[in-house]
Amino acid sequence: MSSLLDFEKPIAELEGKVKELRHLANGSDLDLEEEIARLEGRASKLLSTTYGKLTPWQKTQVARHADRPHFSDYVAALVDEFTPLAGDRCFGDDAAIIGGLGRLKGRPVLVIGHEKGRETEDRVRHNFGMARPEGYRKAVRLMRLAERFGLPVVTLVDTPGAHPGIRAEERGQAEAIARSIETCLGLEVPIVSVIVGEGGSGGAIALATADRVLMLEHSIYSVISPEGCAAILWRNSDQAEAAAEALKLTAQDLLGLGLVDEIIAEPLGGAHRGRGTTIETVGHAISRHLAALDGTPPHEIRRRRREKYLHMGRELE
Repeated sequence: MSSLLDFEKPIAELEGKVKELRHLANGSDLDLEEEIARLEGRASKLLSTTYGKLTPWQKTQVARHADRPHFSDYVAALVDEFTPLAGDRCFGDDAAIIGGLGRLKGRPVLVIGHEKGRETEDRVRHNFGMARPEGYRKAVRLMRLAERFGLPVVTLVDTPGAHPGIRAEERGQAEAIARSIETCLGLEVPIVSVIVGEGGSGGAIALATADRVLMLEHSIYSVISPEGCAAILWRNSDQAEAAAEALKLTAQDLLGLGLVDEIIAEPLGGAHRGRGTTIETVGHAISRHLAALDGTPPHEIRRRRREKYLHMGRELE
């Protein structure tokens, strides 16, 4: 891992000691296997204990971890013959949202998702996953294309939120997001969405208004970031931890509220410690939910999806 979270430091110290002992034992007569096994056991137990009781703020940090799989990683591993499609046919292309055609476990699909980028230059090019209006208009164009050819839509959400810049507002950011949500609600093909990292505000909902919304175990989904909420309520972003607790943004909270349909388990220690396993698990979950939607008449797909979102919140009123 290139990044280390604060609460992971005690675990990293133990793992570091194990590496040191292995290095000392390599090529020498020292018998350190018993001590190595003891330290590995302590590290494994501490990892399990730590990740078994993460606070909402800690889950927020895990969801933002730089080493979590990104959209491009999922596509490279899961989607064969991926053909990216660019541009909104109105203004330009937005690298914060990538979409295209391909085959997921042999099934033709349209895949759309946020891409944050990894290295600094790459992150700037993808605008840290914060889409502008042309990104959402591209998504609408591609979803309409999928409907025309009867292809299911798969979306992978990982964004702090839509880009809040003045140029984005001038080009109709709010309208573009609303149009994307409207398009999702009206499509007559199945939509399966997975929150793989951050699901921030309307920027996330624009791609996650789906028949099935799944969340990775340590991902988050909220109307606003904890820092933004703290700045509004307490005039102090230092209260982000308290805001994360109040926002009910974890996968477990949202499943309990009936706002998502399933939690996808992550490897022990989070997706950043087992990227390949995470990607494989997500692929199986998407395939399973697409299969469950097979054979549903197009008009019924649309009706059920609209009813699903109209029903949200009724039990809480």
